Amino acid sequence: MAEFTGVRLARPRAEITRRSFALGATALGASLPWRAAFAQDAKPAAKVFLDYTQKELDDAYDQNVWAKNAQEVIKRYITNSAAAKAKYKFETKSYGAGEDETLDIYPPLKDAAGAPVHVFVHGGAWRSGSKDAYAFLAPTFVETGAYYVAINFSNIPNVRLPEMADQVRRAVAWVHKNAKSFGGDPERIYISGHSSGGHLCAVALTTDWPRYGAPETVLKAGLVVSGMFDLDPVMLSARSSYVKISKEEREALSPQRHLGLIRCPITLAHGDKESPEFMRQARDFAAILKEKVKTRSELVVGKGFNHFEVIETLAKPDGFLGRVALRQMGLAA
Repeated sequence: MAEFTGVRLARPRAEITRRSFALGATALGASLPWRAAFAQDAKPAAKVFLDYTQKELDDAYDQNVWAKNAQEVIKRYITNSAAAKAKYKFETKSYGAGEDETLDIYPPLKDAAGAPVHVFVHGGAWRSGSKDAYAFLAPTFVETGAYYVAINFSNIPNVRLPEMADQVRRAVAWVHKNAKSFGGDPERIYISGHSSGGHLCAVALTTDWPRYGAPETVLKAGLVVSGMFDLDPVMLSARSSYVKISKEEREALSPQRHLGLIRCPITLAHGDKESPEFMRQARDFAAILKEKVKTRSELVVGKGFNHFEVIETLAKPDGFLGRVALRQMGLAA
């Protein structure tokens, strides 16, 4: 007889081990839920757009995933904007009746009469941000002989995306109509925008301007930074939880589907440390512009910059984006 810890067993140990293990394993496998869960987890996640799973697509439209210093950089925007407002003169004007429908005009430090005008559209995922956080961009323009105009508009959920686009368009039309009154040249208006503001900037560049009382060539060049130009994949991502638009509105607000309205050169830009979707959107739009639009276009990539850092280079005349903007206006050294 075999013995185990002093207890006499009725069968040899080897036989008991084989039978008990087989029976126990069968019973355990049938009763525990982990087998089904494991089998389910083993299946590859479904692709929702290109080669992205839902989580991957959500992450691709969330720049905080790719820029861990986002809040630190945004704090710099605010601090540097406060310093710019203290240093440079500016006046705030209303371009509409809404509380948020205002813009700040920063005149050049010298030779203001008839100077070119650069209009900036801020970002914030369409639901945050304001002109006040982007005064820090003014030095590039006012110190080289241009007006800098930072426009304000309402954010989601106070308005919907179509209303935001309309506000940006009305702000540009106001600048054209009133440029001479503040010393700017209405025939030399340029525009830039960043992130969701890059999208709205591209919407402005694909606008039927006579509907807004402005000439179709009101904008002489555009600098679109880290924007989105086809809203279909965006609306498949988590952003659709707060951006509520119809299929028709999605079509109307996808700039790359309105190429026939482009009347000026466009420079697309992004940092090389941004999310894959923001980089892909820029590459695809640049390729479409090169193939189908006669006006000159280009894609430039800032080395070493993430989504939030890249727009800071517009704050200096010799910065990556500062050089592009000044070249467009004919003010580059």
